Amino acid sequence: MNRILIVGCGQVGQLLLKQRAHRARFRASARRAESAAAARALGACPLPADLDDRASLARLAGAADWVVHLAPPPGAGPEDMRTRRLIAALAKGGSLPRRLVYVSTSGVYGDCGGERIDETRARAPETARARRRVDAERALRRFAAHCGVRLSILRVPGVYGPGRMPLERLAKGTPAVADAEDSYTNHIHIEDLAKAVWLALYRARPGRVYHVVDDSEMKMGQYFDAVAARAGLPRPPRISRAEAQTRLSPALLSFLNESRRLSNARLKRELRVRLSYPRVADGLAAWNLRRGETRLR
Repeated sequence: MNRILIVGCGQVGQLLLKQRAHRARFRASARRAESAAAARALGACPLPADLDDRASLARLAGAADWVVHLAPPPGAGPEDMRTRRLIAALAKGGSLPRRLVYVSTSGVYGDCGGERIDETRARAPETARARRRVDAERALRRFAAHCGVRLSILRVPGVYGPGRMPLERLAKGTPAVADAEDSYTNHIHIEDLAKAVWLALYRARPGRVYHVVDDSEMKMGQYFDAVAARAGLPRPPRISRAEAQTRLSPALLSFLNESRRLSNARLKRELRVRLSYPRVADGLAAWNLRRGETRLR
C-alpha cells in the first residue's frame, strides 16, 4: 500500500479519507487537537504539524510516498510561505515523495470576460490571494523539476455541497447582480473534488494542470436562485453592477469581477473522472438540508 500524506486535512481531506481510507496508508498533518482526532477517527495517522511553524514540519520529511497538498496560502503577503516551508521540509527527507497533487484555484486566471477557457490559458491573477496561489504553483514546479517529483495541479472553482452552501448570504438578503450584467461562475461538488484528487494521484500526467469543474454554465445570480429555491429561502434581490460596487463587500466583489467558463474536457479525458453531480442541479437535488450549515464563501 502507498503511504499518502494529506497536508491540510479539512473538509476535502476528511472526505477523501472517508472515501479511500481502505485503499492506502494515510497520514494527515494536524495543527489542532480536534483535527488530529478527526483524522484518526477516519483511519489516518495524524502528524502534529503547522505550516506557519517551520520547526514543527520536520516530522513530515520522508513521511509519505505521495502527498496531497490541500492547505490554503496565508491571508497576506506576496508569497505562499506555507507551501515554501512544506517544500523545504519534504526536501530534507531521506526519501522524497514520488507524487504530489496540489489543489489550487481557478482564480489564477483573473477575469476572462465570460470566455470558455482550457488549461492552456495564461495566468493573470487579479487578487492578492490568487497571486499567492500562482506563487505556490511556481514553487512546486521548481521543486518537482529539481527533485524528480511527479506534480499535478488541480485548479478548482467554487466548491459546494453539505456544509458549503451560501445560506447565510441568502438569509441576509444580500443582493445579486441583474442577469444581463452578471458574471459566469463555476462549481464542483465536494464529493467530486475528493474523487478527482484521488484519481489525480494515479492518472495525472507529470506537470499537468486540470480543471476540476462540473458541466454547469451558470451565472452567479442563477446559482444563488437555485440554492434559495432548494432551501426554501427568498431569492436575492437583483441590482445593477454599478450598485454592486457600493453595496457588496470587497470579498464578494472580487468574485463578481471575474467571469469565466472552465472546460473540464481534460479532467474527463485524462483522469477519466465520472462526475457524481454533473450539474449544480444534481447536487442540489441530492442535498438534504440540515440545520447549522454555513455559507459557501
